[in-house]
Amino acid sequence: MSVEPQSAAAHLPHARRGPTGPRPARPGGASAHGYWRRLLPLLAALALVIRLPSFLHPFWSPDEGYLAVQARILAHGGELYETVVDRKPPLLPWLYEAMYTVLGDGSQHAMKLLAIAAQFTTAALLAAFARRRWGDRSGVTAGVLFLLISVGFIPQDTQATTFEVFILPWTAAAVLCADRGRWGTAGVAVAGAFLTKQTGGVVLVPVLWLLWRAHNPAGRRTGLPRTAVGFAAPVLATALVTDPAGFLFWTVTGSGSYAFSLTGSELHVLIRAFVNSLLLCLACAGILPPVRRALRTARPAAGKLTDLWVWFAASAVAVAVGFHFFGHYFLQLLPPITLLATAALHSLRPERLRSVLSVPACVCGLFVLWAAVAPRSELDHSDRVAAAVRQHTAPTDRVLVWGIHPEIYRLADRAPASRYLTAGLLTNFSGGRDGPRVGEAYAVPGAWRVFAAEMSARPPALIVDDSRGKPYAPERVPTLRRLLAGDYEPLPGTVEGTVFYLRSSGS
Repeated sequence: MSVEPQSAAAHLPHARRGPTGPRPARPGGASAHGYWRRLLPLLAALALVIRLPSFLHPFWSPDEGYLAVQARILAHGGELYETVVDRKPPLLPWLYEAMYTVLGDGSQHAMKLLAIAAQFTTAALLAAFARRRWGDRSGVTAGVLFLLISVGFIPQDTQATTFEVFILPWTAAAVLCADRGRWGTAGVAVAGAFLTKQTGGVVLVPVLWLLWRAHNPAGRRTGLPRTAVGFAAPVLATALVTDPAGFLFWTVTGSGSYAFSLTGSELHVLIRAFVNSLLLCLACAGILPPVRRALRTARPAAGKLTDLWVWFAASAVAVAVGFHFFGHYFLQLLPPITLLATAALHSLRPERLRSVLSVPACVCGLFVLWAAVAPRSELDHSDRVAAAVRQHTAPTDRVLVWGIHPEIYRLADRAPASRYLTAGLLTNFSGGRDGPRVGEAYAVPGAWRVFAAEMSARPPALIVDDSRGKPYAPERVPTLRRLLAGDYEPLPGTVEGTVFYLRSSGS
């Protein structure tokens, strides 16, 4: 199936004015219908192909495991920010919960299909933006290019069904709606991004930039309150549906040590930032030289891309917040990068454009192949630990896994003994910290008091020490060490360094 779009120049004589200046008129009626009828199946097929490896494993990252365990708790009557907690807004946990409620244990594959739908939706929205700005062919370029570069990090960052994948459709929708002057809808889309993950809210910056640059003064006067209401209404409604104090604490005020601390982990974090930046450049291989040449030789046109540069800069800030620089954080950069590249490439001849895009297509194939064949040593370890947990406990027993792999609960089919599904919330190890700011003193405020009450009220039948020499090992955590010494006995043998403590019969 081929898509033979019309050139952008064909529409320029009929240009019309949008919020930020003249826009090429889009073909209407049957022509527009035919364009999307050909393009959308192409994007859907490509989104499916690049994410096929995601179906090879139930979990690709601790975040995916955390969401799955959280969803099970919520689907069985749990309460977000009370029975189970995380430093994230509720939109994606609710989506997981809905899938678990409807489909039960089969929901993991359904979530992977929804991730494909999110990638497809993002590509289609970027195609709509590019087509509006630079014509039909640019719409095809933007949609295809986004999907090609969206797998350009290690497989655990691109194949997992986690937060950033579901941020992107909201961010693309927010900027597209703002570009069309639909300010209320843009505000709702910003709220959707924020309620998926806090850093998604930075898309408000390019939305406000487009509002400030709008040519219609009346539109600017009414646009700001519409954007504000569109954003505030869903956020306030979500806070009221959950618990306003809990929502504020877990999404904003309770994560200071996690979000703003770098002390002691500088080299570790900088190496990760460098590696993931290098992988991003590799994913964009082939388009960087022509983009650089196009921007250098077309300064007037480049000056019209300020809104996209603002979007890129805001997304870069989102990547840097917290100084963690995980690969999946970089996914937020991909929509503005895609549109900036499309703007620079739209004047190329068709054969030259195909040649340029063939390079990221080949690189994309290599990343997909990597995802298909890469070993999953941590998942294999979690499987073996889960098998041991099943051996030493009954299905109704509650278990505490002291580690950063909450998928063990799901693989073992055992309920967590605490609302804190990882040791990270209790020690600040989350985010890959390897320095001195790990321990009880750096936990989420009030967490140890709640944890102690949980252990006293309903002590776990089994405690699994999966720290394996990490800085949060029990010997460095006095409260946990006292709990183990008083009521638990170590079982003989370990699973690859993981130690099991069974509750004493007299306790």
